[in-house]
Amino acid sequence: MRITKVYTKQGDNGLTQLVDGSRVYKDSARVSAYGDVDELNSFIGYLRIKVKEYKEIDEKLKTIQNDLFIIGSDLATPMSFEKTFRIEEEKIKILENWIDEYNEKLEPLKDFILPYGNEKVSLFHICRTITRRAERNVVRLMKEEEVNKNVLVYLNRLSDLFFVLARYVAKLDNIEEEYVSWK
Repeated sequence: MRITKVYTKQGDNGLTQLVDGSRVYKDSARVSAYGDVDELNSFIGYLRIKVKEYKEIDEKLKTIQNDLFIIGSDLATPMSFEKTFRIEEEKIKILENWIDEYNEKLEPLKDFILPYGNEKVSLFHICRTITRRAERNVVRLMKEEEVNKNVLVYLNRLSDLFFVLARYVAKLDNIEEEYVSWK
């Protein structure tokens, strides 16, 4: 795809065009879902700046960013339109393998942990919560229209991965804090 002009003036009336050419309001469930995915992708970009020292994690985050472009396209395209990228089950399996890989390096959880530690750990938790919001908006969209089920599963696993990576980086930096009940 070649972008020759940034502004088109097509959205000035509150509508935006989907991949299939149809137009929907910018506050629709579909646009909210792929908007959350776009926001998540931007936060991951910021997170990558902060975790450059962990090359392996940075590479995984880069892969995820590319996957999120596919998910954005997937969500911006009604299922009835054949010509688009769709997120596939193999991408979910990759996330599951990464979750298992990093979780094996951690002590089992005994209690809740605080989304805190340092900027890196906090950014992983921010990405986790944005992912959960995107997931909720995909569910809202699924109540209205057919959606590729792999999108929902991918986002669910991705939020789990962010949780595990937050714990892993906190372990590396020796800063994980458990929740303390104030009874």
